[in-house]
Amino acid sequence: MARIKSILMVNNDEDLCGAITEQFLATGEFTVEWAFCDKEALQYLYSNDFDAIIIDMNLPGKEAPELCAIIRKQDVNCPIIMVTDDTGISGAISGFDGSAIEYVRKPFKFSVLLAQIRSQLRQLSQIEDVNLAFGPYLFSPVQKYLMKHDGQKIRLTDKETSILKLLLQAECALVQRDVLLHKVWGYNPEITTHTLETHIYRLRQKIEQDPANSRFLVTEAGGYKIVAQP
Repeated sequence: MARIKSILMVNNDEDLCGAITEQFLATGEFTVEWAFCDKEALQYLYSNDFDAIIIDMNLPGKEAPELCAIIRKQDVNCPIIMVTDDTGISGAISGFDGSAIEYVRKPFKFSVLLAQIRSQLRQLSQIEDVNLAFGPYLFSPVQKYLMKHDGQKIRLTDKETSILKLLLQAECALVQRDVLLHKVWGYNPEITTHTLETHIYRLRQKIEQDPANSRFLVTEAGGYKIVAQP
């Protein structure tokens, strides 16, 4: 059974949000949360992970392209779709540079919005399913294992897989501890840095020849990174 996906709708039109939410729920594929302004949207994103975000161009507070840019800087990589009227299309397009992924023009049919969401989620899934290589390993996030050059497979837990995927997607850049805690465990006050360090320790036992002197999974300035070729 497919996982129910979550959508954050950022729009101050309560009637429209209600109508669209009913239609999303009717598909049996999605849940929906509403945010009526930019501040509410950022609060939701601080404590929740969403599969897609829908933002209205006529949002009170920060302009939609600016909000998209802030969201991306928080390492939120899910699809973002802007809803815009005829006069706002050029502004919407200007926000696409690294911020928004697609747009839907008002007035729109729900079927158009739904098709756009499904399309973006399929594309993202295809990207995330790609195997990633580092050092002597080929990492399969979907199958949750590392394969060495000699064909030997090293099984990973769900959390180890999530940590490794985030580190590899950062392309050798540092990922802060709080980002890993939020992305892997979500907003949970009982999860501490010690929990993360325990999982990092176990990962090193699996991928490092000498775990006490890590060559691939290194600690740096409040976070961790993968060194592809030490």
